[in-house]
Amino acid sequence: MATSPGSDAAFSTQKSTLSESPQTKKFPLTEEEIFYMNCRAAYLTVFKSSLENIISKEQLYLALQHAGRNPSQKTINKYWTPQTVKLNFDDFCIILRKEKPTSKAELLKSFKQLDVNDDGSILHTDLYKLLTKRGEKMTREEVNAIINLADVNADGKFDYIKFCKLYVTTNEKCLKTTLEKLEVDSKLKRQQFGSHIEGPPEWDPSPVPKPSPRITRKTDQETFSNKGDTKSSLLATSRKFKTSVSFTFTMGANSNQNSKLTEPDSLKEWQCVQSKGCFFLEEDGEIISHHYRMQIAQRSIVYLTIKPLNLSQVEGKPSPWLSVDTALYILKENESQANLQLICFTELRNREVFGWTGELGPGIYWLIPSTTGCWLRKEIKPITEEAQLVYRDETGELFLTKEFRSTLSDIFEVIDLDGNGLLSLEEYNFFELRTSGEKCDEDAWAVCRENFRTKKNELTRQGFMDLNLMEANDREGDPRDLWVTLHSMGYNKALELTEACPFIIDIYADKCKPRIKAVHMEGCSGQLEKAICKSVLNKGDAKVMDGYENIIVYTYKHDTWITSVIENKSDNKVIIHINNELSKNCMNSRGLNIFAVEVAPKSTMVCQHVMPLNEQQEWIYYCVYSLIS
Repeated sequence: MATSPGSDAAFSTQKSTLSESPQTKKFPLTEEEIFYMNCRAAYLTVFKSSLENIISKEQLYLALQHAGRNPSQKTINKYWTPQTVKLNFDDFCIILRKEKPTSKAELLKSFKQLDVNDDGSILHTDLYKLLTKRGEKMTREEVNAIINLADVNADGKFDYIKFCKLYVTTNEKCLKTTLEKLEVDSKLKRQQFGSHIEGPPEWDPSPVPKPSPRITRKTDQETFSNKGDTKSSLLATSRKFKTSVSFTFTMGANSNQNSKLTEPDSLKEWQCVQSKGCFFLEEDGEIISHHYRMQIAQRSIVYLTIKPLNLSQVEGKPSPWLSVDTALYILKENESQANLQLICFTELRNREVFGWTGELGPGIYWLIPSTTGCWLRKEIKPITEEAQLVYRDETGELFLTKEFRSTLSDIFEVIDLDGNGLLSLEEYNFFELRTSGEKCDEDAWAVCRENFRTKKNELTRQGFMDLNLMEANDREGDPRDLWVTLHSMGYNKALELTEACPFIIDIYADKCKPRIKAVHMEGCSGQLEKAICKSVLNKGDAKVMDGYENIIVYTYKHDTWITSVIENKSDNKVIIHINNELSKNCMNSRGLNIFAVEVAPKSTMVCQHVMPLNEQQEWIYYCVYSLIS
């Protein structure tokens, strides 16, 4: 039960500290700006620069403490796995978003449930059961540390009212101290990032990092304005840019007809394998998905496709996420997983299907799905009525509602990666890692097989339904844990899949049967970002910043989308201002017309993806890239 400071208290503390600045009095910070300032202040208390990486559990724990969190060892282990080598500032921001602050009122409510005498205290024996058996379980050592706090324990009882007050006060002091340190340190001031800053030129806009999944990303990113309004335009034009380059492309309506995907003539005679997967939209807007290993036994002509998976059972009413763009990057494994060579990606298109045909030699390949993020993004429409998940009949027996059963059936369809109608332990563990952050071990899976319907040691669809019903019964009909699962899988309160896009991959080979296996889930950083950068550098138009030959902007124009990449060959970080205001009928992966990015020394980064809002109309891409520093 590791918890974090109350959100209201934390924000009020930060606002009071920041309000002392005359600049802030004139331009009050939003909660989003305060969140990033808090992230940066905590990070720079531990590190000299936001470009430094967290390289140990101890550093992660210390940085989280400075951000006002109080993580348990289990929480630390969730983000620092045996495979983790380092985490960057973007990853740190993700963790702070995921480890939601808990208010004093919520803490009191949790403890009050065990206060049988309603006297503000809990027996140590009851407290131990609560903290080690329910929710995010704590270790014996962690519980003993709480019980041994002299100020809140006496006569075998835990005074939770005093504890909650002490806990929140301590975290508030930690946050205040961290922010004050950032305020007085002039060097840190220059590194301080804000979000959607609007105001006169004397308020120096600073970058906002866009979080990424728990993998290394070499860039911090910043946002200067929101949707290109008047104040933002004045702010942008008031800056003194060192140099600029621009790109202009006019794209015709239905221009994807030029890159039509066609099947090989003898495809029906080829051997085929298939696997499903899913893009998931994280809280911060980052997108993660399954990654795969593919084995080709002998040299073959290979035909690969990827497309959104239609789950609709209603004829003429396809799933709404079929408009989400998909792509598949194919990389060859040479000697080790760390040494991957980009082979190709699925450039050709036929409606919602993207594909590639070519010859592949024998060996191991990695298949990395990608979507631009232009169509898969956070929904903003409010949900007026929450769907009912469970109900009781006249005898009091608990059942799943018809709507919830239908949703669970769709989830089963998505997580059944090989499409055999059953869930293997590996398939189920992708679901468990996504929804709970933990894996089901062999012993737990054996218990599952004993109690729920299985076939060939794999869980059936009905068994999956019964497993969720058991969870509802364990919580006496309380649907909160079920909603956690649903939100993790991309569903909103109306049981609509709005923040995920399931997809299906088909692989054909003319000489052998390919083999494919989902290996892990990862975001757009790491191997995918490298692959996108490599492909754009190979195929895109390049423009060098005038007078700064080490800074190059590459733009790759596809019939369906445009991707830009910035390469910084210099020994210093650079900040590039991007202006899309003159583009027509376009949307980009940033969701902003004007923004800026910070590019680390000796690095390459994906700047933005751009797609047409309406494919039936002409769209014009006009973008200006300007060097700030």
